[in-house]
Amino acid sequence: MQRALGVIFTAALAVVSVFTGFAQAAGYPERPVRLVVPFAPGGASDFVARIIQDKLGAELRQQIVIDNRTGASGYIGVEIAAESTPDGYTALLGNIGTMSINASVFPKFKVKPIDAFIGITQVVDVPGMVVVHPSLPVKSIKELIDYAKAQPGKLNFSASGAGSNSRLAFELFQQQAGIKIVMVPYKGGASGASLAVAQGEVPLTMLTSSSLLPYIRQDRMRLLAVVAPERLSVAPDVPTMKEVGFPDLVVGSWQGVYVPKGTPRAVVDRLFKAVVTTMKDGEVIRKLGTASAAAIVSNSPADFHKFWVSEHNRWSKVVKDVGAVAH
Repeated sequence: MQRALGVIFTAALAVVSVFTGFAQAAGYPERPVRLVVPFAPGGASDFVARIIQDKLGAELRQQIVIDNRTGASGYIGVEIAAESTPDGYTALLGNIGTMSINASVFPKFKVKPIDAFIGITQVVDVPGMVVVHPSLPVKSIKELIDYAKAQPGKLNFSASGAGSNSRLAFELFQQQAGIKIVMVPYKGGASGASLAVAQGEVPLTMLTSSSLLPYIRQDRMRLLAVVAPERLSVAPDVPTMKEVGFPDLVVGSWQGVYVPKGTPRAVVDRLFKAVVTTMKDGEVIRKLGTASAAAIVSNSPADFHKFWVSEHNRWSKVVKDVGAVAH
């Protein structure tokens, strides 16, 4: 009898929980929604957040407040979002580094994204670029390799963090090219790493197009190659890394929207619909296109989760292969 009552009580709690979730979603959102961006203003994540901010706010009929929380290769912002109340009023704009790479590079980080978040949908994919400061006497990837071989260990490249996919892609490039270039990590994500090259502090980098194009257009950087499946419309004469002999380097820097684990399903569905509608807006697509960023959405939160897990597994292997684990 006691056991039967326990089962009934548990079932009743489950029913109450479901109805509570629907009740929370019925009026959601009733106040501004915070979007945590785990990098500084000016980088690829901030670029995307500010493009979708107004349209997403219009879809939700509430203000979207961007909260830049920098540090520890994006981990600080991720932790803040993970520990927030799971009610849909705090979301995270996570990227390939913070959500699929950092857990392998920094095993001591206590927040494991796959355990701490629900993925709403992918929103963009941003191609990468290999650039050098104009003072470096190279005009192609071949010339860069020859120059690096002539001066082993003397060149530096800036990185947006030890857990960034651009850093890992650059490590793969070095392994395959047989060269050694020293990483210099910068705080604040891609904005700090790109500015370092533009100012001549570091001679080269591999970062996202949204971070580099403004400097390239000002002739403060020289573009050698793009890290993408195909050439970019903004630089049609510049080859891909695949074209110059590195077929593994076709990766992009995807980004997606996440909420803390425990967020009601009805709220997740509401956010999914609003974000997908936002990413299909013509003006949002146009603005993203100025940096060759492509708007890409998932078919459902479940499909996004499958993609996310596959990316986590893929990059865990890369981290192991290049020895990028931080101890």
